[in-house]
Amino acid sequence: MKILNKAIIGCLLAAGLTMTSCDYLNVIPDETTTGSDMTKDRQAALNYLYSCYGYLPTPNAGPTSLDFLTGDEVVTAFEHENFAAFPKGNYSASNPVISYWNTLYQGIRQCYMFQDELNKGGNFKGLEDKDRNDYKAQVTFLIGYYHFLLSRCYGPIIIVRSTPDPMLLPEDYQGQEPYDDCVDFICAKFDEAAKGLPATRTGAQANEFGLATSIAAKAMKAKMLLYAASPLFNGNSEFYSNFKDKNGNTLMPLTYDENKWQKAADAFKEAINLAEAAGYHLYERGDCKLNKNGYPADPHVRALRYTITDYSAEDEQAGANPEVIWADSRGEGYYGLQNKSIPYIDGGWGWNGVAPTVAMLSRFYTKNGLPIDQDKTFDYADRWEPVEVDDAHEDEAYPGRKTQKFNLDREPRYYAWIAFQDGYYEILSAANNGAYKDDPNYKLTSDNTHGRLVCDFVVGGNCSHGPTVNSLRNSNYSPTGFLNKKFVNPDLVKSKTGADYTNTPWPLIRLADLYLGYAECLVETGDLQTARTYLNKVRTRAGLPGVKEAWEEFGKEPAKATTKEGLRDIVRNERMNEFYLENQNFWDMRRWLLAETYFNVKAKGMNIDAENIDDFSTIKEVVFERKFQAPMNYLLPIPSADINRNDHVVQTPGY
Repeated sequence: MKILNKAIIGCLLAAGLTMTSCDYLNVIPDETTTGSDMTKDRQAALNYLYSCYGYLPTPNAGPTSLDFLTGDEVVTAFEHENFAAFPKGNYSASNPVISYWNTLYQGIRQCYMFQDELNKGGNFKGLEDKDRNDYKAQVTFLIGYYHFLLSRCYGPIIIVRSTPDPMLLPEDYQGQEPYDDCVDFICAKFDEAAKGLPATRTGAQANEFGLATSIAAKAMKAKMLLYAASPLFNGNSEFYSNFKDKNGNTLMPLTYDENKWQKAADAFKEAINLAEAAGYHLYERGDCKLNKNGYPADPHVRALRYTITDYSAEDEQAGANPEVIWADSRGEGYYGLQNKSIPYIDGGWGWNGVAPTVAMLSRFYTKNGLPIDQDKTFDYADRWEPVEVDDAHEDEAYPGRKTQKFNLDREPRYYAWIAFQDGYYEILSAANNGAYKDDPNYKLTSDNTHGRLVCDFVVGGNCSHGPTVNSLRNSNYSPTGFLNKKFVNPDLVKSKTGADYTNTPWPLIRLADLYLGYAECLVETGDLQTARTYLNKVRTRAGLPGVKEAWEEFGKEPAKATTKEGLRDIVRNERMNEFYLENQNFWDMRRWLLAETYFNVKAKGMNIDAENIDDFSTIKEVVFERKFQAPMNYLLPIPSADINRNDHVVQTPGY
């Protein structure tokens, strides 16, 4: 599979990482070529198209990503970076830190400008009609998508329906429009785009991976309607009764509309039907790249580890990864998630610093598919007690060593994505100058075809805070005594000095998201049986029993999966587990009105300054500040400079 080409990657990186404030009504950004070269030929059209994609936010660039490391899933050793202002609540209208307001409006303007040029006769010599129509549909998709991202941040937004007039007087500038009108506009754009886009980009179009498709358009329409139906945006009079424009018009819907859930459900079903017809299915390759690293051996764990990083399939109708519907094809770079997540390499590119929180870890299920506090077979009261690992649990942790009961008898996603005390981190040490070749804990179970590190977070261990209590590191350590493994391929080969990482696309929406979005909507419409059916599709792939059967056999509340309230909680928990570290937590907690509960408390972890396993097995509060103010922080602030420039725009409530 080819992932676009170097031209688009360079353009995306150049424009996508730009967060500077600039009036979106400026006609042409400084970096844009002007004159006849812009519309000369087919290559000029392609460059123009790529420039429209260049305003996409980078989802996995830790320092500058709004929604990546900013929920309650992880806490990191990199709290000095820009993103950390968000979980700390240290952002405002005068200092929004990371703001999409101007960047995305610039992107919208660029799309309309390109659309205008595509509609002119004589432009882009040599551009075939089929490509011209495809480009038109792609920019229509991007116009809808950029508006979607804005509405997710700010609620009611300025709707841009055509190329902004550079001569427009300030008194004629637009203000925000009611949220429901924004939703209708965005959905209409996605529907319009879908008519002109291919369902997939495979075969002759494989080098266009990452560009918009009709299925991506329908999927994003469903996501937009899901947000519109959710508690934050659907009849939230407690927060937004006074959120009005300068003329006194209410900008947010203040009356709950149950029918919005049905509209969203219908949109999800349409997207699912189209996706499945095009060959999309859940990823289940339990034998992926076994010849490179035989760990993890469990097929469920292995499939989960590769679900969103394997793009090597050559026989799939839907493309190189049959589950990922739309992805960002930019690489994360040397300072990305992978090198920040892997076990510590002294003097090398392994920074040991992306640490799942106890809150997130507690959401992952037991082996029976239930929350740890609801499974009657799980010793929840003594979950932090250290126990010696026996041979029956050798696939979970190293036998003869001690770990907490909390880490044993958990679901496959836990073992696929989480490293813990005396558990495993599947990774390869290079044959020459290998990063872990001298570590006895690597040699324990590794050979020429298998590589994994037995992790030790107790002070002095290979994943610990430091070699001794008197030489603890100020950075490059796990604040909780756990490490992230998601998005780190087991076949990654690390040397002591190499900055190696796997350059793979980042999923923006995948089929599991459609299944769980559909299930969430059906719970609210009362169709619990069908909701369980689609929920179980995701659970089955994760190696879990059916939800109703699991609760009836192992649950402390056996009927929970048969009630609307109970199944609502279950579906939400499933989303948190399945989309751990996939840019969902930051938004889902907000739209469910749960952010003030979960984002306003400090993270917790193990006692990482302990010198023995017993002291380590004590829960401690991580020192880093966490603050969320309700209702203010549920939406984001519009930069003050833009409020001052446009007298028709009103500020998000609370800022």
